[in-house]
Amino acid sequence: MSSPSIQRWRSPLVWRFAQWVARGAVALVARLEVTGDVPAELRDGPLILAGNHIGPFDPIPIGAATGLLGVHPRIMATGGLFRAPVIGPLMRAAGHLRVNRTRVDPSEPAAGAAVDDALAALAAGSVVFAYPEGRITLDPHLWPERGKTGLARLALAADVPVIPVAQWGSHEVLPYAAPTGMWPAVWASMRHRRTIRIHFGAPVDLSGLVLGRPGDAMRATDRIIAAIRDNLVPLRADEPGAPRHTDPTRPADTTRTFR
Repeated sequence: MSSPSIQRWRSPLVWRFAQWVARGAVALVARLEVTGDVPAELRDGPLILAGNHIGPFDPIPIGAATGLLGVHPRIMATGGLFRAPVIGPLMRAAGHLRVNRTRVDPSEPAAGAAVDDALAALAAGSVVFAYPEGRITLDPHLWPERGKTGLARLALAADVPVIPVAQWGSHEVLPYAAPTGMWPAVWASMRHRRTIRIHFGAPVDLSGLVLGRPGDAMRATDRIIAAIRDNLVPLRADEPGAPRHTDPTRPADTTRTFR
């Protein structure tokens, strides 16, 4: 995937340090269980990690879990984080990829530019992490919603493996409406230290699918979401229906329910 004319990307020290800090942050509020693995030959990329999005705390345990496996992904994150006074410079220094779903300043690149940035990152041998749903799930039972096709198009264009990353438990740490109600929730999490489970599955089979052929981007998206869902099932075996934890700040929306 990488080309001799493109300098291979190396994860900055600040990102590796942040992953170590994330392990400590998770340990304050939960017990982290990581299962599965990323094959040794894929850990340095190029590779796409596709995860389910169940709450605003998700990126912290993902950073901790990938660090434990020796993987340092460049995360495709909302542009709002890059505008924040302290977090923004850290996100840029760590090499993460900005997705401007809404533009505050007309000079900011449009959301489509993130695909080009991610393609360049993969061409440089990076691991890219993204949420194919494109938002925190609003499925009433917190199952993955039907995804947007952007990540699948990226995988087909770059011809790189996609590994599903299923997680469960992080939705209990912070409410959907965070920062509203954040501190009471953090305090409760510190007292109870529930378990956050993260599982890295086998690469998704995208064989037979071609970028540009009608319907293939959606078929690839559905295969990726199905793989995430299949790997999520055993993580929440005791909560197959409605989660025990209720969050009154989270709206429900069944229009994108994946079946």
